[in-house]
Amino acid sequence: MSALAISPQTRVTLFFTLSLADGSVVDSNVGKAPAQFVPGDGNLLPGFEAVLLGLHAGEQRQFTIAAADAFGARQDANLKRVPRERFPAGTELVPGLVLSFAAAEGGELPGVIHRLMGDMVEVDFNHPLAGRDIVFDVDIVAVEAAGEG
Repeated sequence: MSALAISPQTRVTLFFTLSLADGSVVDSNVGKAPAQFVPGDGNLLPGFEAVLLGLHAGEQRQFTIAAADAFGARQDANLKRVPRERFPAGTELVPGLVLSFAAAEGGELPGVIHRLMGDMVEVDFNHPLAGRDIVFDVDIVAVEAAGEG
């Protein structure tokens, strides 16, 4: 086992579970292959990386990540009104339906039908976990110098 503590110069191998305060699991790799990342490589949000700094291989911890440090606060500006006619014919528009939209910078962006308003449809482009505190359970498998392996 490595005596290294997690820092930006390390590669970390871990198992994790992301849950909501009510215990419902959002994502987990427990029972699958462990995840690997190097702090600062963009694989983890900064709020999740920050709580791991200083941990060692073999440690198991649980952290509550505040919404602002997890997926951000919900932003009213991310609720957009789209004319109903812009949706493909035959699409049954119901609240909660997730659709893919062309992103301004290219690629695709998921949006959730929030509410139907006559000839307009309100679409929520907030991250589905925005505004939610996240419980982050981790089991640190290995901490190595980033240049190793």
